[in-house]
This record gives sequence, structure tokens and C-alpha cells, in this order.
Amino acid sequence: MNRLFDHSLRSASADHAEIVRKYELYRTIVEFLAAVLFIIGSIFFFYERLVFAGTWLFLIGSVFFAVRPTIRLLLELRLANLPVPKEFRPYGAAPVSEDTAQ
Repeated sequence: MNRLFDHSLRSASADHAEIVRKYELYRTIVEFLAAVLFIIGSIFFFYERLVFAGTWLFLIGSVFFAVRPTIRLLLELRLANLPVPKEFRPYGAAPVSEDTAQ
């Protein structure tokens, strides 16, 4: 677990970089949806008959904002568990365990 939030893992191999790209895309989509829900919810609060719907949009947007760090943590767990190929390890660095050695 000591490899969590190790920024060097983001570019440790082509597989690592592709995983980072996918998770960043997911996170961006979630952030965009949360922002849109908050904007629409804010507009709904200008109209008495839409306040209830606006409240729900705020709640759903808040859930999306809570998903952001979850995506980040899932990315970090995935990167930490992905083996780094020998050719991408720094000179003299040993693999984390013999199981990950290639």
C-alpha cells in the first residue's frame, strides 16, 4: 500500500498511462455532470413550482461531487496493483514482490 499516490506510477508504462487517461475521463465527466446539475438546480430555485426538483438536483449533484474522490482512489489502487515492467523501473530498483517481477 505504500505505492498509493505515487505520481511516478502515472507514467510507469503505456498501460499505466492508458489507465490514468481513462480514469481522468471518467472523473471529468462526473465533474461536468455535477456542475450542470448544480446550475440547473440553481435556476429551478427561481421558480416556486420547481424548488422541490431543484433540491433533488442539488442532492444528485452532491453525490456526483462525492464520486470524484472515489474515482481518484480507485485509480490509485489500480495503479498501485499494476506491475511495473522491468524496463520501466529505475536503475537498481527492485520489484515490489517477486509476483510482480517480469
